[in-house]
Amino acid sequence: MTSLSILDLSPVPSGGTTGDALRNTLDLAKRAEEFGYRRYWLAEHHFASGVASAAPAVLIGLVAAATSTIRVGSGAVQLGHQTALAVVEQFGLIDALYPGRIDLGLGRSGQRRTELVAEAKTPPPHQPARVVDGLLIPEPFSFAAIATSPLFALYSSLLQQPGAQSPDFADQVDDIIALLAGTYRSAEGLAAHAVPGEGADVELWILGSSGGQSAQVAGERGLPFAANYHVSPSAVLEAAEAYREAFKPSETLAAPHLIVSADVVVAKDDETARELASPYGLWVRSIRSGTGAIPFPTPQEAAAHEWTEEDRALVEDRVTTQFVGSPRTVAERLRVLRDVTGADELLVTTITHDHADRVRSYELLAGEWAASGG
Repeated sequence: MTSLSILDLSPVPSGGTTGDALRNTLDLAKRAEEFGYRRYWLAEHHFASGVASAAPAVLIGLVAAATSTIRVGSGAVQLGHQTALAVVEQFGLIDALYPGRIDLGLGRSGQRRTELVAEAKTPPPHQPARVVDGLLIPEPFSFAAIATSPLFALYSSLLQQPGAQSPDFADQVDDIIALLAGTYRSAEGLAAHAVPGEGADVELWILGSSGGQSAQVAGERGLPFAANYHVSPSAVLEAAEAYREAFKPSETLAAPHLIVSADVVVAKDDETARELASPYGLWVRSIRSGTGAIPFPTPQEAAAHEWTEEDRALVEDRVTTQFVGSPRTVAERLRVLRDVTGADELLVTTITHDHADRVRSYELLAGEWAASGG
């Protein structure tokens, strides 16, 4: 049976507070453990009034303390904003209290601005939407306009020390591996030991949205890889293929191990689920317009928005690839995603305005998944 896991952004509901979002996260994590989910991952987002997960290591510690058996981790730490040592010390500290339960997911989100600026100057060839064995692969969305905005440049500068430059992602991953193993040596041959961190029993993951460097690094180092269908659905097959092609067996893995994410809303029937999911497009629009995620609207607030063709183009790939419906409807679509990508695990992220509806969505999905054999 394919395992189900959760990715949580700690969404702030319209009319709610950051405290509400964090308390909801702790409650959901405890319920997720009861429902049988394998992992509970926390995202990293900044400058968004509608998302509270700005410091995943802090939140992971709180979630681990509130639960007993579920694995807890990051989806993902943005390495462009932190040093390898800082990451190893943070997760080593958490592992010291909750050994054998912590996942360290690493991502390049803070390092891709240069690539996106180049994409704005030379857009890639147009790729039309297609369906592969029942799975929608939409037309790619370009983040170049966001990456070249003055506001994005400001945010990027505030996340780093003045004049700082992020090392190459592969080099940072190698440093993290060495610090965890206690084998780190400088160019001059000097040893450095992370305390806490060295010897920590954390499970290292790489997250990626394309077949680029993240997939390559994960494969070449024999690490498990997470491909983001919920963020960049157009590139999920490319990411999975690139990871498998690059894979080399390691002490960690003898064969590739892939987890694939999906946006999901489940309710008692398809109509109810569509109503609960109706604010999703407006929420995605706020992110892709470059201003950051707004507090998640109510269905009534979303219905009042006057959509333009430009608005619809901003969110189309995300809205059309969200899995919405009854437990059976969504489970069937998740099986298609699993089969087409060859995923070993699935990572589900659900956002609704009301916390009770979000908890119920996860509960219904877990029950159907178990009953149908995954």
